[in-house]
Amino acid sequence: MAPEGNALLSHIAVPADIRALDLALLPRLADELRGTLVRSVSRTGGHLGASLGVVELTIALHRVFDTPDDILIWDVGHQAYPHKMLTGRLGRLETIRQGGGLSGFTKRDESAYDPFGAGHSSTSISAALGFAAARRLLGRSGRVVCVIGDGALSAGLAYEGLNNAGASGLPVTVIINDNAMSISPPVGALSGHLNALAGGTNAPENLFTALGFTYRGPVDGHDMTALVEALEAVRDCGGPVVLHVRTEKGHGYAPAEKAADRLHGVTPFDPATGVQAKPKALAPSFTQVFADALIAEARDDRRIVGITAAMASGTGIERFAKAFPDRAFDTGIAEQHAVTFAAGLACEGMKPFCAIYSTFLQRAYDQIVHDVAIQHLPVRFAIDRAGVVGADGATHAGSYDLAMLACLPGMVVMAPADEAELRDMVATAAAYDEGPIAFRFPRGDGFGVDLSEPARVLTIGRGRIYSEGEDVAILSLGTRLAAAGDAADRLARDGIFATVVDARFVKPLDAELILSLARRHRVLITVEEAAGGFGTAVLRLIAEARMPVGRLVVRTLALPDRFLPHDGPGVLLQAAGLDGAGIAETARSALEQTRPRMANRPVLVAAGLPGFVS
Repeated sequence: MAPEGNALLSHIAVPADIRALDLALLPRLADELRGTLVRSVSRTGGHLGASLGVVELTIALHRVFDTPDDILIWDVGHQAYPHKMLTGRLGRLETIRQGGGLSGFTKRDESAYDPFGAGHSSTSISAALGFAAARRLLGRSGRVVCVIGDGALSAGLAYEGLNNAGASGLPVTVIINDNAMSISPPVGALSGHLNALAGGTNAPENLFTALGFTYRGPVDGHDMTALVEALEAVRDCGGPVVLHVRTEKGHGYAPAEKAADRLHGVTPFDPATGVQAKPKALAPSFTQVFADALIAEARDDRRIVGITAAMASGTGIERFAKAFPDRAFDTGIAEQHAVTFAAGLACEGMKPFCAIYSTFLQRAYDQIVHDVAIQHLPVRFAIDRAGVVGADGATHAGSYDLAMLACLPGMVVMAPADEAELRDMVATAAAYDEGPIAFRFPRGDGFGVDLSEPARVLTIGRGRIYSEGEDVAILSLGTRLAAAGDAADRLARDGIFATVVDARFVKPLDAELILSLARRHRVLITVEEAAGGFGTAVLRLIAEARMPVGRLVVRTLALPDRFLPHDGPGVLLQAAGLDGAGIAETARSALEQTRPRMANRPVLVAAGLPGFVS
């Protein structure tokens, strides 16, 4: 329920209630909405700064347009908290990003007021044009409106959408939420162009008019009267129109206005001060370890450069840039460009490290294949946020990078078990010039392992045995090694003894080690915090070896074949059977299958599915 004192907000059940209010009351509604937003997010954490910046714009949009009959699409969706509060979800706001609660982004199955789901940037214009084209074909009336930030306009998909929409003649309204800030400060020529327009440059034509849009603005995004008037004007335009709105990220909440990142994403905090309740880390984060390792390598090799796509702080490239400002590149929200840019650098003998979140690397897969892998170019991919990510949910889960990359000829794919191995893999990637190489690591803090020894260059395709046992072999890839060790301890208490292996490499696999384990154990289990890739490769290796393995049961543990909901990482891993208890239970179940009625018939059983006779 809305807090006491919110006389207006507590009576807004649907946007039609906003349209019934006197215009003079809307600034008061904005104050109530902003105060409730701060108090609620202070308890749950979440995306605060972007939502604070669009409070007035959100109210004005629902005031002027007849949502949900008029379509309203929020690009990315992380700024849509006020939108959720005004569309019947106020009472559930404190469940946001919690297990079973509201999504932190727009989501089609959550509300009729969320016509298009989001999470990644720059999709809104293309989607809006699709809605508008469908309505024309179906004979439906109404406007289609999308809200896109200036940072999101740096992505190629946004330009593709603008190019088509401007030529379409369809009633698409593009609202540019220009706050001169995404997660990292904006980069590129477009940012300068928007600044020129905001400064009143009276050029007869700008980018948007050249593309076929009617351009209006800029408008003060915190002046309710001006906003409503401007939106009413564009609502009555017949074709494609751009409305340029200037907002301030974090507006109306002093701690956010003073923060460098405008409190973009926050943990629970004190609403009076904005101070976040962050527990003291017992170990450096994997991202920090990567950045420090890259800096160490770059001190000895001037050919090393760091590249990010608008995530300088999140990937550690911001840290690298402080040490080597002329060797750090931020391409903006343009992962495709970042990868091909890295390919060009590699052609000239540079050693590019392309640092991109796993979920965002998906956007550049064509470039990874065609511009890097086919040309055998030594581009290094540092894949952050691999595996489960918790509260951000399906749109941000790092589930698919192993499967995407492990199928590419000539690609080396690694995953460290801890932060010390991450340093080793940075050194290994820096030393490797034969072709593309990638290493993935999770979000969050490391395990606190000793980092006093210098980084080592690993032998490509070589794993290591962590502990020895005679019954079960557990092949762990990446940071699930600790859970595999826990599983071995649990099994030992039952008199079952496991060999635990840190595989290190998905491609090339350590074939000699894996086949040796297959010969010596009754059960072999692969463990990966991904939606497949490692287990599949191991099964293929065993199948192609055509060796007399006797009765071997193989189980592949991976993330489930469904999109993961937003929830705590521990909850998600337990549900997938990727914690120590789950791995141990899989081992016990598999051992039961080694007591067959028909002896001497080798059977492989993968992931609990029906076996096949080899």
